[in-house]
Amino acid sequence: MQMDFTSGGITGRLLRFALPMVAGNLLQQLYNVADTLIVGRALGPDPLAAVGSCYTLMTFLTSILLGLCMGSGAAFSIQYGRQDRDRLHRSIFLSFCLIGAAALVLTAASLALTRPIIALLQVPAEIVPLMFDYLWIIFLGIPATFLYNYFASLLRALGNSVVPLVFLGVSALLNIVLDLVFVLVFHWGVAGAAIATVFSQYVSGVGLLLYTFRAFPELRVRREQRQWRGDIVREIAGLSGLTCVQQSVMNLGILLVQGLVNSFGGAVMAAFAAAVKIDSFAYLPAQDFGNAFSTFVAQNYGAGRLDRIRKGLCRAVVTSVAFCIVISAAVFLLAGPLMGLFLDAKEAAFGEIVSIGVGYLRIEGTFYCGIGVLFLLYGYYRAVCRPGMSVVLTVFSLGTRVALAYALSAVPALGVYGIWMSVPIGWFLADAVGLLYERHLRRKNLSLSSSTVK
Repeated sequence: MQMDFTSGGITGRLLRFALPMVAGNLLQQLYNVADTLIVGRALGPDPLAAVGSCYTLMTFLTSILLGLCMGSGAAFSIQYGRQDRDRLHRSIFLSFCLIGAAALVLTAASLALTRPIIALLQVPAEIVPLMFDYLWIIFLGIPATFLYNYFASLLRALGNSVVPLVFLGVSALLNIVLDLVFVLVFHWGVAGAAIATVFSQYVSGVGLLLYTFRAFPELRVRREQRQWRGDIVREIAGLSGLTCVQQSVMNLGILLVQGLVNSFGGAVMAAFAAAVKIDSFAYLPAQDFGNAFSTFVAQNYGAGRLDRIRKGLCRAVVTSVAFCIVISAAVFLLAGPLMGLFLDAKEAAFGEIVSIGVGYLRIEGTFYCGIGVLFLLYGYYRAVCRPGMSVVLTVFSLGTRVALAYALSAVPALGVYGIWMSVPIGWFLADAVGLLYERHLRRKNLSLSSSTVK
């Protein structure tokens, strides 16, 4: 089912569109969380630390492709809202070729640089072999990540968030089954968990590609539309390139923090590995609501419905903040039991790891409304063809986080908790900048000028 956001109710439509995206990304998170949970309980703290640290690295690498796909999705939404089908088809062809080439280059570079990457992350010596075995296999799944995210972004741009959910659901369940078989039955260790993840990724990526062009023939590109068009490439590059930079800078900052976390030793690494999964699950619905809001804004931007965009922004902020307050309370209260899911209580370091993780979750979780608003601002500026502002907000947020993490963690009384405290400070600083800039643009009547998009 495709959804037209240029008419009808706003909040209800946004929620109906966002819910399949939330469910889909929760399932996508299961790829690595299943690895982490099964590996942590079956193989112990060192394999848990290795797999958990890989999660942060893979989030950074895949964010490059995700940013490119999201930027293209914004262009697709604008063209769909404008009813410009010829330009939409040409954009599909060109963006697929360009982003597909980027995926292949990223895969080759990652495989060639696996050991230097591990060294850069300051991984303890006893964890290096485990991390290498896991990463080398995981990198082979980068093309599958491209295929899924590209076609999911295409369908969501047209208002269809259900089909990507179905394919991801099948893939996530397959991943869990294969994790159990490869790790517990075949005893392949962390390599088995990686193989399960990569195989499942290809099922969702290739499956969604085949289904899209079979079930949606209106998206097929005709031979005469498979041509180089400089104006379309510039449009895609502007939206995709800056969205990619925004996503990459965001996750590069997190990766830099991961290196700092690793310097505190195996117990902190294991705690961070488990806690960041819980953290990601907790605010993931707010992130997907921001992406759904971006589709809403882009379609109305293309249709020239500026009044609906302004109404939608106010309603989206209220909805996101209300949700984040509820989730913050739940994470604060359940931090201990949630951390306990990732480790065997018989492990010698169980109490220490859980205590560190609870501290992280209670500091981060209290302030989820900050990142909820930030996700809305990312989606808003991407949809109104100002992706550069999303980069600026990311620099404010992550720059503050990285700088304060290194500064505060050096204070003996704070230690690793200084890293946790730096995160919400960065969120709220970026929120303030983004909202003030939107107010400035509205006063000058510049924020929604569609003259920059052909």
